[in-house]
Amino acid sequence: MTKFLESLTLVSMKGMRVLLFTLFILSSLLLFAETQPVQDTQIYIIPIEGEIDRSLTVFVRRSIEKALSENIQHIIFEIDTFGGRVDSALQLAALIGSLSEVSTTAYVGLNPEGTAVSWSAGALIAFSADRIYMAPGTSIGSAAPIIQSPEGTEAADEKTVSALRTQMAAIAEKNNYPKAIAIAMVDSDSEVIEAYFDDQLQILTRSDFESMKRTYSEDRIREESIISAEGKLLALTAGEMEKYGVSSGTFSTLAEVAQDLGADGSSLIRFSPTAADQVVTFLTSAAVTSILVLIGIIGLFMEISSPGFGIPGGVALIAFAILFTGNTLLGTVGSLELIIFVLGIALLVVEIFIIPGFGAAGITGIFLMISGLVLSMQDFVIPSFTWQWDLLGRNILIISGNVIAAFIAFGILAFLIPKYTPFKRLTLSLNQETSKGYTAQDMEEVDNFLHKTGTAVTTLRPSGKASIEGEVIQVETAGEYVEKDAEIIVTAVNGNRILVRRKT
Repeated sequence: MTKFLESLTLVSMKGMRVLLFTLFILSSLLLFAETQPVQDTQIYIIPIEGEIDRSLTVFVRRSIEKALSENIQHIIFEIDTFGGRVDSALQLAALIGSLSEVSTTAYVGLNPEGTAVSWSAGALIAFSADRIYMAPGTSIGSAAPIIQSPEGTEAADEKTVSALRTQMAAIAEKNNYPKAIAIAMVDSDSEVIEAYFDDQLQILTRSDFESMKRTYSEDRIREESIISAEGKLLALTAGEMEKYGVSSGTFSTLAEVAQDLGADGSSLIRFSPTAADQVVTFLTSAAVTSILVLIGIIGLFMEISSPGFGIPGGVALIAFAILFTGNTLLGTVGSLELIIFVLGIALLVVEIFIIPGFGAAGITGIFLMISGLVLSMQDFVIPSFTWQWDLLGRNILIISGNVIAAFIAFGILAFLIPKYTPFKRLTLSLNQETSKGYTAQDMEEVDNFLHKTGTAVTTLRPSGKASIEGEVIQVETAGEYVEKDAEIIVTAVNGNRILVRRKT
């Protein structure tokens, strides 16, 4: 019996050793798998470089859609910018922050061709990513909104700063970044301090720190140093970002970032702006937009001042089509802008060809055309913030300036084209004057009407019909308004033109 128990004990001990050895092998394999990079994981690199504008927003959106269609699990946004448009930055931040299907990373790199910074709008975009990495020698921050004025750039009003401060804090809260740092990058009135609570580093605003001092005993919380003093915008280096828990690491290359994310550096796939992106950027630039508006309006003026439909009208249509197509690709043109613009052209045509003189229809038509062009350059109708009012003012200035320039250019062209040799064939240079014997009527018929009296059959304003010696004919005055049934007298006959005035 004793031997049996001893044998059973030996078997049990041997089984236990086998079990422990098996568990050791399995745990080692699991640990090895966790520490090894995922070789087949692909990461898309989407650059956000240069000025933050509408065309860059379109490029980033298209690149993200491409990544999602290929089931990419991670996107790195390589940021290198001084900033740009507030509306474009907010759109990019919302776009990146809304990505739930993929993991996102912002990387501020150090490149020979770059600036090594993510300032202003770039900081807002960086904080919208799930994590941030930076290269040594780079910086991020100074995200206070500014506006353009006749005196240059100046700080935005409190309403705009407050809105952007709130949005920056919300983004930081969503991605577990210190809200105090995000706020101090937008608002210079915020003071941020480095403090310790129960020997744990805390980044707090001055108001939050004072509130905690009132809640907890003095031995639990103490102030260490001021990170950002009141009256200054916060900007941090790569080392400071990592120290304060904002950055996930400081790496010199994207390959090192990819390895820290658990992927092989060779799996990086970089997006670059295509020729189509560059064309859209070119066509929607301020200079090209101004040229297209100028060409379109000049062509429209030339077309409505001549009979039929010809080359000027075709050129105007092409110019406006390019303008609206470019802005449509940027996402700023909808049915409202097109309806307003087309209605403006229709009213202008009605005023010129149907309604005599120039009145409410013509003025309204020009106003609607300008409004349609202005709205096509922005993604809002009624401004809510100062920067939107500034953008609206800039767009109105661009369009109105081009309308005035088009009027001037049209007058110059109307004067010069008939005298310029290549265009002489397009115009009639011979004047057939009555004094030289040219007339559409014979001299005997002219004498029959000259100095004769009659009655206005229609209202003359200034042209209309009159009855002279029993014959109803087309007549006109020299600008005088003559009501129907008034007595008139023929003062001159020039070809087919019979000039009359009210008989006194």
